[in-house]
Amino acid sequence: MVGVALSFAVLDLTGSVSDLGYVFTARSLPLVAFLLVGGVFADRLSRRTVMISADLVRLGSQGLTATLLIAGHAQVWELAALQAVVGLASAFFYPAVTGLTPMLVGPEHLQQANVLRGISQAAGGIAGPAIAAALVATVGSGWALAVDAASFGVSAAALAALRLPPHAHLAAQRFFGDLRDGWSEFRSHTWLWAGVIAAGLGNMLWAPFSVLGPAIAKSSLGGPSAWALITGCSGAGAFLGGLVALRLRPRRPFRAAFVAYLPFGSPLALLAVRAPAPVVAVAALAGGAGLMIGNALWETTLQHKIEPAMLSRVTSYDWFGSLAGQPLGRALVGPVAIAVGTGATLWGAAALILASNLAVLSLRGVRAVESRFADGGREPSIRPLDA
Repeated sequence: MVGVALSFAVLDLTGSVSDLGYVFTARSLPLVAFLLVGGVFADRLSRRTVMISADLVRLGSQGLTATLLIAGHAQVWELAALQAVVGLASAFFYPAVTGLTPMLVGPEHLQQANVLRGISQAAGGIAGPAIAAALVATVGSGWALAVDAASFGVSAAALAALRLPPHAHLAAQRFFGDLRDGWSEFRSHTWLWAGVIAAGLGNMLWAPFSVLGPAIAKSSLGGPSAWALITGCSGAGAFLGGLVALRLRPRRPFRAAFVAYLPFGSPLALLAVRAPAPVVAVAALAGGAGLMIGNALWETTLQHKIEPAMLSRVTSYDWFGSLAGQPLGRALVGPVAIAVGTGATLWGAAALILASNLAVLSLRGVRAVESRFADGGREPSIRPLDA
């Protein structure tokens, strides 16, 4: 719901796509800045405790955002500050959740567990934009964000009810020693850092969709309902992609992940030519399906290849590299669009996303990563990168 509600809340306040970009940047910056810290905390402390604490912080921040909007007293700087708190809490949540999943299920079921978690998120991605659009059009964006705030309370309660094995405590060492160990493990897997570079570019270049897309929808596609259709179809695609991924067992999962990512930038190209909202929505459907399949294969490969005690720290480097360029992309998309035009900005982003994914697929080392279960359950070796 947040993508629709927050976008139109800012546009209704100032009408500026640059302001919208700044609000999203405020959310992204602390997320990126504290991911590595969150990874250390998640390996050192109980992952469930870290996640519940993050949920409670996000409950309070989004609740206050909703209150300001409902009361009619919100200012852009206040929205930006509160979204920064949400981003900070998420920096601790994301590395912990990847490390928590192997504590719940065996290795042979990790992919299905990751997919089921993704499907539940995708289900919200289908219903959320439609509900948010209805609330924005009737009672305002604040009520949609109030529902989002409540969802963090539900998440915290669900996490508290889990039955987990005892947390394995690491040997005592300094904080920077933990960071150094995580970095050494991360950089030793060339398939991983190559993929992270491409993911970082993709996330940075996706900014025109989230920033320029709502403005295009408002001016020429039909307003909030059109944007809800597009983002809702992305969620529907993720749901369908999850159903496919439940049974998908590729021998070379990391290569399959980047094949699945290939349609990701197509909605940007269609927005550039001002295609009708249903056409953009179909592209968003395909992109969402590919993103779900690729992410499930990526996360499962990570969980299979990295030692459990190191998993959250390596995941934090994964997230850090994947998201590091996102704040810059969101901050620059408005000024760049003004300088070179909206169409050129969208076309350029779409082309570069496609090129980065193809570049990863061209690497021999990426193609060499085999599934843990590719040969009767035997753990295969990973050949060194040779491109």
